[in-house]
Amino acid sequence: MAAMTQFVDKLTKEYAPSMAHRRGRFWLILATCLLLGACAPRSMPLFNGKDLDGWTKVGGDATYTVVDGTIIGTRGPGPNTFLRTNDTYDDFILQLEFKWNQPINSGVQFRSHQREEDGRVSGYQCELDPSDRGWTGGLYDEAGRGWLVSLKDDPKAMAAVTNIDQWNQMRIEARGDHLQTWVNGVPCAQLTDTNAHTGFIALQVHSATEPGQICWRRIHITPLQSKSE
Repeated sequence: MAAMTQFVDKLTKEYAPSMAHRRGRFWLILATCLLLGACAPRSMPLFNGKDLDGWTKVGGDATYTVVDGTIIGTRGPGPNTFLRTNDTYDDFILQLEFKWNQPINSGVQFRSHQREEDGRVSGYQCELDPSDRGWTGGLYDEAGRGWLVSLKDDPKAMAAVTNIDQWNQMRIEARGDHLQTWVNGVPCAQLTDTNAHTGFIALQVHSATEPGQICWRRIHITPLQSKSE
């Protein structure tokens, strides 16, 4: 706001000396705020809270249902299962909430793809890890290079989830080659990588024999202007 005020002061002195009184300056500041607000990136929901319109299940036979504004992923037979967006995204801020009904390894895919030869999902994954290891917020390359950023040397990040049975917040930022994650406001992973710059977003249910169930809600994305534009 200080920078905006300095900008308005410059406009007032250089272009509108007759508007130096308080009322004129107020309206100039207001007009500037409205103009900048209209150009700012806007958040939009990826999940409408009612059904899975805009999403498609791929991979194994886990199930995804919508109950009370929440997507519930329940483990089923077969390989890893993903609920992916039909649209793709490049630079963005993704924010959502998650919790576990039954402990299950999971993750949030982004800038991901399906391989042509077998349809398998590959790409960046922000880990959801309810185990004592506590690597929720780490970065993994699904069906690719494996761990990109584990949290083994960051005790603060490993402690970001204090209760897996309550709602937790996740934030993922992808800006060009720079990727960063937060869990409950705690910085977790940070990476510069050139492997992918666009792709879909997906909610993962990891394969295993034991039961498991995880929930997501309030999924919003803020598309950002690419640096190349």
